Amino acid sequence: MNSDKLSPPQSKAKQETPIFYPKLLSTLKNYSFPLFWGDLSAGIIVGIVALPLAIAFAIASGVSPDRGLTTAIIAGFLISVLGGSKVQIGGPTGAFVVIVYGIVQQYGINGLLVCTLMAGMMLILMGVLRLGTIIKFIPYPLTVGFTAGIAVVIFSSQIKDLLGLQIGNLPADFIDKWQLYFSHLHTFQIQSLLLGISSLALMMAWPRLPYAFAKKIPASMVAILIITFLAQFFHLPVETIGSRFASIPSGIPSPVWPELHLAELKHLIGPAFTVALLGAIESLLSATVADGMIESKHRSNTELIAQGIANIVSPLFGGIPATGAIARTATNIKNGGRSPLAGIIHSLTLFLIVVLFGKWAKLIPLCVLSAILIVISYHMSEWRAFKILLRAPKMDVSVLLATFFLTILVDLTVAVEIGMLMSMILFMKRMTDVTSIKDVTETLQHENEEESFEEHPPSEIPRGVTIFEAEGAFFFGVAELLRENLDIGDKPPKVIILKMRHVLALDATGIRALNDLRKTCKKLGSTLILEGIHAQPYFALDRANLIGKFGEKNVVETLQEAIRRAREVLDSP
Repeated sequence: MNSDKLSPPQSKAKQETPIFYPKLLSTLKNYSFPLFWGDLSAGIIVGIVALPLAIAFAIASGVSPDRGLTTAIIAGFLISVLGGSKVQIGGPTGAFVVIVYGIVQQYGINGLLVCTLMAGMMLILMGVLRLGTIIKFIPYPLTVGFTAGIAVVIFSSQIKDLLGLQIGNLPADFIDKWQLYFSHLHTFQIQSLLLGISSLALMMAWPRLPYAFAKKIPASMVAILIITFLAQFFHLPVETIGSRFASIPSGIPSPVWPELHLAELKHLIGPAFTVALLGAIESLLSATVADGMIESKHRSNTELIAQGIANIVSPLFGGIPATGAIARTATNIKNGGRSPLAGIIHSLTLFLIVVLFGKWAKLIPLCVLSAILIVISYHMSEWRAFKILLRAPKMDVSVLLATFFLTILVDLTVAVEIGMLMSMILFMKRMTDVTSIKDVTETLQHENEEESFEEHPPSEIPRGVTIFEAEGAFFFGVAELLRENLDIGDKPPKVIILKMRHVLALDATGIRALNDLRKTCKKLGSTLILEGIHAQPYFALDRANLIGKFGEKNVVETLQEAIRRAREVLDSP
């Protein structure tokens, strides 16, 4: 074989980046005061934006608002200090609302804290194993499906507070929830509905005002301030944060290790994996979007490890799962944030707001927070992308709809698991469809000028030689195809040449299929010659100690060499 073709890639002169190397360390080397002022401005604005979101996501997740604030402060700080993106803003996000609510309903707050710890450990393991780039290969229909499903569930969970319905705890099941809504419609409060609709109108109108300050001040904060003032000024009888959760603590709670029960840990593995996978997808997607906005490149494995550390530390203080937040990261960039220091300032700003003004947060009407989450669910739904995907190939549409409806009607964990399984099966189907093994002996014999072959055979292929050509990837999904199409019968030719020039990948099952073919040929007195084998299949066979069994002379680079070798076999006694 040609050593140049099969030699492993040459090592790059530049040393490989370590698995864990925070962007903060490299950014500070060339830091300047102009960058600091941009980071300071962006950090303060994003800190203000994060306040209502942290409260709203916590309440929608079935926990008290202070847990959302704690998460935004602690996890947000750690993600900025340790992360692999220059501008990533971390904290609680809408992606976790559905899974967190379900965990709290089934396992309680302690179960949620343990689940978050487990997810953090899984994220660190993903980073250590360098899975950062692999996570990006999650199929697009799958992510759109469960994201749109989450948006629908978030929207449905806000109807109670938007209408002021007199209902206790909402069931986690989607259908049960709507049945409860319809049976309690007579309890709705006109004041909550009007304030909620006013909040929605404010958030839609504010960004459209022709003033520069309207672009700087977040619409959600404007809605909270105005609607809270109206509710207090007119003494409107609407439910507030204080009436449901009492006051918000002015500070960060002391760390406490959650109770660990072995029986509970086994049941939490599935939800913890879902939290870890969602966190990985959201954070890397956010970092990738940010890269395009600032022409930078994030370190995916460092980002995963940072997300893992944040999700281990945050629950010790009572926090909930956290990840990179796309909207807050974009807000950071648009307001001048260019280094991790902006994210650090965002966390410090949020901490100061909680310490200085946390006691006033209890006055915020819950209908305002519901309106904020309804707007978030609308943007989160990606309905335009969903609509476009409905015109995609049927296999992609099936993944999209299955994930979407399973997220809504069953469970997010089940939706992700089934969606991943369907995606893998459909991928194997597609790979099988583009993989072929055919007898090309007559083609090569009679069409010496065939353009599809890089190497042309001599003028005549000897009698007793059959040539097969394989195209595609030899993996477990197509191994049976090899056995079926290479049916050499009871009286095989003296020599079989298998052209593998168009086979770029070979897995363990493909190796076994090739080895079974070699054994069959040997048993029937035929010689198998592999032609044009690429580096990955060659090294896979070599690691399996099969090159020697095939025989070095029977693994050749060109078709001319293969036919010469075939003549040697035919001429041998």
